[in-house]
Amino acid sequence: MTAPWQTGIQRIEAYFSGEAYAPHRHDTYSIGYTIKGVQSFAYRGARSDSVAGQVIVLHPDEIHTGEAGTEAGFHYRMLYVEPSLVRDALAERASALPFLRDAVLTDPLLMRAIHAAFTELDKSLEAVAMDELTVLLADGLLANDASARRTTRSLIDYKATRRAKEYLESNLSEAVQSEELEKITGLDRYALSRQFRRAFGTSPYRYLTMRRLDQARGDIAAGVPLIQAALRAGFSDQAHMTRQFKAGFGISPGQWRRLVQRTNR
Repeated sequence: MTAPWQTGIQRIEAYFSGEAYAPHRHDTYSIGYTIKGVQSFAYRGARSDSVAGQVIVLHPDEIHTGEAGTEAGFHYRMLYVEPSLVRDALAERASALPFLRDAVLTDPLLMRAIHAAFTELDKSLEAVAMDELTVLLADGLLANDASARRTTRSLIDYKATRRAKEYLESNLSEAVQSEELEKITGLDRYALSRQFRRAFGTSPYRYLTMRRLDQARGDIAAGVPLIQAALRAGFSDQAHMTRQFKAGFGISPGQWRRLVQRTNR
């Protein structure tokens, strides 16, 4: 089942077998664990397998797949965490977003954070609970990447990149122009693209696309017809949404709808 949609952290618990997730990439951290079975995926040119009790951490914008490692399928929980939350929670403690070399690990701190997120999956997280969860996740990620700890002064213009992020979030259904982003940030489009990626783990355009897909995914889960969900999210038509959906999540909008219907029964 899926938790109510919330900005910053999305939560899903599902059983998966049969069809595999095609190669895709999120612009979020994907942090979760396997409850039962074998969760297999291709990531950074190699196959990884997670079994019950192991934590999975996939970095933003890293291409990966997903499939059952055995015919029995697998049961899992996953958090999709916006890098901006991790960036804010770490503040001056880190000079970069944490990057974990190992996709599958055993980590009590991260496991505790994931468990905390799923105590009441049918309800939205309260603001203070979201803050606490973000700190736990950020601390867990940083503990597994010493290279991210601050050693030099950051060269990222966080005020400018945050203005760009907020503008994108407020204009999901609009065609965003580079000139407009330059105007509101004071950075040229190339400097903004580089700094945005360093700050949030992805490019401005990909961030905009993924926020559109998040809205479409929430609408589809709520029963909105696919064509309506596509237009509401700013896509030109259903086919446009389908192409982007597959690239972002590894499955089609129709497959997502069936997955939600099956897990919410």
